Amino acid sequence: MNVETDKKSGYVFKAPRGTEDVLPGNWDLWKKLEEAGRQEFELCGYYEIRTPVFEDTRLFVRSIGEATDIVEKEMYTFSDSEDSSITLRPENTAPVMRAYLEYELHKTKKFQKYYYIGPQFRKERPQAGRLRQFHQMGIEAVGANDPLLDVETIGVAVRIFERIGLKGYNVKINSIGCNECRPVFRNIIKDILCERETALCELCQSRLHRNVFRILDCKNEKCKEVTHQLPPVNDYLCEECRIHANSVREALVGIGIPYIADAHLVRGLDYYTKTVFEITHSSLGARDAICAGGRYDNLIADMGGPSIGAVGFAIGMEATILAMQNVLNKKKQPVHLEINEPAPTVYIVSIDKEIKKHCFYLLNLLRKSGISADLDYEGRSPKAQMRVANKLGVKYVLVLGPDELERGNVKVKIMETGEEVIVRQDEILNWFLQKR
Repeated sequence: MNVETDKKSGYVFKAPRGTEDVLPGNWDLWKKLEEAGRQEFELCGYYEIRTPVFEDTRLFVRSIGEATDIVEKEMYTFSDSEDSSITLRPENTAPVMRAYLEYELHKTKKFQKYYYIGPQFRKERPQAGRLRQFHQMGIEAVGANDPLLDVETIGVAVRIFERIGLKGYNVKINSIGCNECRPVFRNIIKDILCERETALCELCQSRLHRNVFRILDCKNEKCKEVTHQLPPVNDYLCEECRIHANSVREALVGIGIPYIADAHLVRGLDYYTKTVFEITHSSLGARDAICAGGRYDNLIADMGGPSIGAVGFAIGMEATILAMQNVLNKKKQPVHLEINEPAPTVYIVSIDKEIKKHCFYLLNLLRKSGISADLDYEGRSPKAQMRVANKLGVKYVLVLGPDELERGNVKVKIMETGEEVIVRQDEILNWFLQKR
């Protein structure tokens, strides 16, 4: 579209459907959540990893599963200049595992812990807390099969929610078995579902003969009526999976994390084994998950690496923030908090335009020494500059006029007391450092 045409038509540019701008006034909750995540991750020995926002499409098809909703309907996939297929990452576990294998990190240290924070992309139907560009923070603990590690990851997520003061969430857990016991369960539920095929939605009818477990994850109400009548997978767990599941539940009780055993909980990605879990918040309605994860002991081997266990989770940041806002609303507190403008320690007032460059020199001198300072860039009068300083709540105001400049001085006003002192310009830095 031509720019001139835009002007004539009065077209107003808006953020793409399914995306949101995070404006300065909304950053308080985002910052609170992200800082809580980083503090908890690093306290528990997780190191940050950052991967590209797009990857080879085959990575997600192989790891997530060809018959999953994500791969079938939700990925943003396109060809690049080399005519190869690339996809905006719909989740972050597969990219982290790709990096783990590409750089042979397992050869330097078998057991490693990672965390990430960043955007993901899915072509979902946009709704509150569910966007096409959304953000996740999560962890991956790679190189161990210990059920206590499953419990550690759940504990990390719970403590993040405690740090941000979020109440009313529920921890739901289940075990979906392994390659030894899951085939038995697969055949049993497939036989049952074949008899009820006409009661399933069209998509699940196609899944029945490709990947029957995906039917258990369907959100269609008619399909849910059918699947909730199926026998639970726990009845068919092998001895190893049964022991693992019991160990997870006992350890959760041992550290005081209440949970709900949900026999129908599955995850929408093919790589999960044994433990799966979700943390939900009732204020979000039908799509109530704010965190989801589990164990994926086969993923690294399926990607061509060694056979080693791994477990992790992802917290949906938009969904969590929406839950936080809902809680604040119930308490009749403001949802969109006031912008907390960063208050400098020093505000420099310039008496006229000719002196402003000297004020700018002082500004940068203070900043280089770690002293927060600011000045006016809008051409305000000296009185208006003083009003800004008062509004900001600064501790000190420096006033520089022709007389001060000629004598090599600067006037310092101590705002709390109203006291004014004259300080030599070449001594101003030492004067402030002594006030610390």
